[in-house]
Amino acid sequence: MMWIFLVTLSWLSTAQARNLCKDVFSVCYQKASGHRNVHWTRCYEEKISNCIQGRQHMPNFIQKLVNASQEAEACPTDMHRVHIPSSALQRSRSDESQMEVVLVATVINSTYFTVSRPEAIKLRLNRPKATRRMVVPDQCDHMQGTVMGGLVLAVRAGSQPVGNLPQPIKLTFNQTRQMEYRTCVFWQELDNGTGIWSTDGCNTNDTGAEVICSCNHLSFFAVLVNPNLSVDETNSMSLSYITYIGSALSVVFAVMSLIIFICLQQRRPEKVIGVHMHLSAALLCLHLSFLLCCFWVWLINEDDEGYVCRFLGLFLHWSLMATFCWTALEGFHLYLLLVKVFNIYVRRYLLKLSLVGWGLPTLIAVVCGSLGVYGKYSLSDAENQNSTAQICWMRSKFTPSLVVRYITTVAFPCMVILYNACMLGLVVFKLWRVRGRSQDADSSSCWKKLNTGKRLWKDFVTVLGLSCVLGLSWSLASTTYISLPGIYVFTILNSLQGVYLFLWSMALTCKSRSDKDSSMTHPSSQKMTTLNN
Repeated sequence: MMWIFLVTLSWLSTAQARNLCKDVFSVCYQKASGHRNVHWTRCYEEKISNCIQGRQHMPNFIQKLVNASQEAEACPTDMHRVHIPSSALQRSRSDESQMEVVLVATVINSTYFTVSRPEAIKLRLNRPKATRRMVVPDQCDHMQGTVMGGLVLAVRAGSQPVGNLPQPIKLTFNQTRQMEYRTCVFWQELDNGTGIWSTDGCNTNDTGAEVICSCNHLSFFAVLVNPNLSVDETNSMSLSYITYIGSALSVVFAVMSLIIFICLQQRRPEKVIGVHMHLSAALLCLHLSFLLCCFWVWLINEDDEGYVCRFLGLFLHWSLMATFCWTALEGFHLYLLLVKVFNIYVRRYLLKLSLVGWGLPTLIAVVCGSLGVYGKYSLSDAENQNSTAQICWMRSKFTPSLVVRYITTVAFPCMVILYNACMLGLVVFKLWRVRGRSQDADSSSCWKKLNTGKRLWKDFVTVLGLSCVLGLSWSLASTTYISLPGIYVFTILNSLQGVYLFLWSMALTCKSRSDKDSSMTHPSSQKMTTLNN
């Protein structure tokens, strides 16, 4: 009996000492979770090549011996495939006499990869090269985004690190759902226990049905969907200054535009001037509330929120909604001018528009305020905790605020931009028809040549001015997901909206003076002149 007990105890201790593949991830992750600067990925790479699979089969896990002089392939899932050239397998050998190496391919949930904060990234990359632990020493092109499918493909061969390969490793990610802006990345460790998604050394070939990544090293690979560029501190400060200066100029010029429109309304009361006047007031509230929100959050403590910040967040949201509402009403009034030229009299027209332009944002703001939506908001991705600045807006970690932000700042603006873009296209079509008729009516060919350039310039200025009044510059928000210049273009154009409206008010003032000597008296002609001059 004693002999049987000793044998059983010896077998149990041997089983516990074995490095089972099914336990490698849990052991490494638990070990790293208790230490801030310890990477579970390093422990995983060290143990996974020498682990024992045991009797229990692991799903989505491949471990096999491959010939180092031949190419190798592995498919841990139906959606992931790896092709490794022989040059990579030969570099992974511990010595040149080794004929076979262990190839491991598996998928891991992306939630186990903690993305570093931007300030930590900058500190890490500014360190001397000798102190960096990186597959690619000069890595600085880091990306942020959503991992496609939420899975990371881990590939390991042999016992030696593999990098700077002359023949790239091919990784194929299949995806049945069509997505845009997909980019191949790999996981790059930092010294603080976190890491970044990097594109250095990897090329992306998106065929639609699948994404083929060609990388010159072995690591943890993924595909980011709609990646956001990680703006460094220098560009972040530049964008902040551009926004503050542009918003301040918009406040000043919006006040001037409001005064001009009030004067024009007193001299010749027209509905279109009244709509412009309300849009100027909405833009004034928008840029003024934005500056107040940025200034107030700078004064208070980081953990403090208070009723003032909540009220300013409500004021900013209300102003943004009012701006989009009056922008949509500009497009609606333009539709009446172009399509319903005759018989468009509506009793108390501006009052009814005001009920929509100011009433709808007020109703939404009151409902959201009662739900406790407003508060502090981190400008960067709050999920990855990459916040670089805060503003009084909508609370970041609050589920109702996520729904409200999507509906009021994404869905509704997209509908307004789409509608106003159609109205602008209708303007271009009407101008083209009007110019065609006027050219047919001219009998002198010399007169046509002299006025063609002037008319084209007037039409261009009209369309450009209307595009600014209709808020089509907001459509450039999509460029912020593509490149850094797109972020600059969007920031500059949208921070100067008050300036554009002032220029439009000056154009209407010049037109008002020229109309005094005009002989056109027909109402439909006057309405078309409003667009053409």
